[in-house]
Amino acid sequence: MDKPLPIQTHTVAGCEVLACMPEAPRRRTPLLFVHGAFAGAWMWTSTFLPWFARAGYACCAVSLRGHGSSMDRDRIDWLSIADYVEDVAAVATWLETPPALIGHSMGGFVVQKYLERCPAPAAVLLCAVPPQGLAASQFHMLLQKPALMLELNKVMSGGTVSLEAVREALFAQPVSDALLEEFRTHMQVESQRAIWDMTMFNLPLLPFKARPPLFIAGAEHDVMVPPFLVQATAHSYGVPAHIFKGMGHALSHEQGWEHVAETLCRWLDEHLT
Repeated sequence: MDKPLPIQTHTVAGCEVLACMPEAPRRRTPLLFVHGAFAGAWMWTSTFLPWFARAGYACCAVSLRGHGSSMDRDRIDWLSIADYVEDVAAVATWLETPPALIGHSMGGFVVQKYLERCPAPAAVLLCAVPPQGLAASQFHMLLQKPALMLELNKVMSGGTVSLEAVREALFAQPVSDALLEEFRTHMQVESQRAIWDMTMFNLPLLPFKARPPLFIAGAEHDVMVPPFLVQATAHSYGVPAHIFKGMGHALSHEQGWEHVAETLCRWLDEHLT
């Protein structure tokens, strides 16, 4: 069994950054992971960070302001998508070598907004909020899973959701109660302003000035960002969509997440130095 790789903690421009370094770097380009709504950098630490570090990549994950141990937890409702983009830009600058970006859900939306103003060698959008915004996803969930939508709305007011709601929202495969509890424990309120930005007030401007290679992927049984929205995102950028079969929104933790990592790694190896 491979020995565990240590997770290092840094603070960059007031934001928590969790890093995992390879023992023998094989790639010059680092990877910067950006989490989704209600989450933080913690979501990458037990799976993707050490896996990609062992594949030779220097890996960092940022907790956007208001999330994890980053600044502004007490004023999260005032935070905008533009603030989150600034956080990603600050960490990218701190890394010195421009990183490839991997964004999940809301993090994928933040990556799209980042690419409007900043170059990147490559970007991966996982179950990302599409450039057309959240409205279609919200309407789809309201029609298909109204009880789940009401349950998840408890998080916005600082409430606690049931383990079954976490399971239904994030996972399509069998998952342990321990992992569900880990997610539930870490789940936190999200910025109402950022939600509105993603709904209508700050949608990505297409096309980007200098679009990098893009890998756009989703999950077959995702109830948060269903496959047809992943396909819409891919169509918007003129690239194919990859849909991982049998999986839900939490691609980084579903059974067989290593297959997701391997697929991304092959693509990154082709497009990065």
